[in-house]
Amino acid sequence: MSTALAPEGDTEFVDFWNEILVPKFIRFKHVLVGGLTHHSEAIFPSLQVKAGDNVLDVGCGFGDTAIKLAKLVGPTGRVVGLDCCQAFMDYGRKDADEQGLKNVTFEEGDALIYPFDAEYDFVFSRFGTMFFSNPVAGLRNMRKALKPGGIVTHIVWRTRADNPWLSMAKDVVLQFLPPPGEDAATCGPGPFSMASQEMVTGMMKSAGYENIKFERADAPVLVGRTVRDAIDFQLAIGPAGEVFREAGDEAEEKREEIEAALSRAIEAQKMEADGIVMESSSWIISATNPG
Repeated sequence: MSTALAPEGDTEFVDFWNEILVPKFIRFKHVLVGGLTHHSEAIFPSLQVKAGDNVLDVGCGFGDTAIKLAKLVGPTGRVVGLDCCQAFMDYGRKDADEQGLKNVTFEEGDALIYPFDAEYDFVFSRFGTMFFSNPVAGLRNMRKALKPGGIVTHIVWRTRADNPWLSMAKDVVLQFLPPPGEDAATCGPGPFSMASQEMVTGMMKSAGYENIKFERADAPVLVGRTVRDAIDFQLAIGPAGEVFREAGDEAEEKREEIEAALSRAIEAQKMEADGIVMESSSWIISATNPG
């Protein structure tokens, strides 16, 4: 989900999230939360979280990961979910209340500049750190939230080739439209900005972490309940959506033929009971704070 940024630290990226992406993310919550269920199930059993831990979830989005973490730490632990988009966290608060969870709270905060105290045993982020405008600064500030010996784990997408659920639609759309220009409105570096193990290892070392480990996680993701749903999702969010949005009137003029091409590509994917499924691949990156 989105990287955590506060109102007082607003940047063009935060404005873009709140003004452009939030309504689209809410519309496709069933894909962005429910669609990642298999991916989360492949990751959460291996997290180094135990009962009684204090946990920070950076870029918590709709709160589903914070709620999962709250269940892992139990009533003697606590979880704070941090995000730039209040509208996302409203869903998390509602879900936590409905499930009777008293050990999870949500707040707006800027992970780049938030004055953290070293109070957390575990800092987590699922698909949030990829959007840091300054990754080393963001990772360093996350480390400041950790107690000495505390653990950070952040999940990032691997390469475009390993994630056809995001890359395929962009390749199709680029057959009809030009790529976004350098001045394109953007949510930050993008979903594949931390795909390189060597580069991210360097970032983590610069941010002061030790015992840096990478584990690959492959899992299917739901990209839409129907072909129509999947097309709408791809043209609203992600790399294909950015190309389509930035092309403006030209994109609308070519919408019919673009959607026809996307339909053919999506129909060729695997159909399961709950919808259309494609492959995805991420890095689970863990490290410790030496103190």
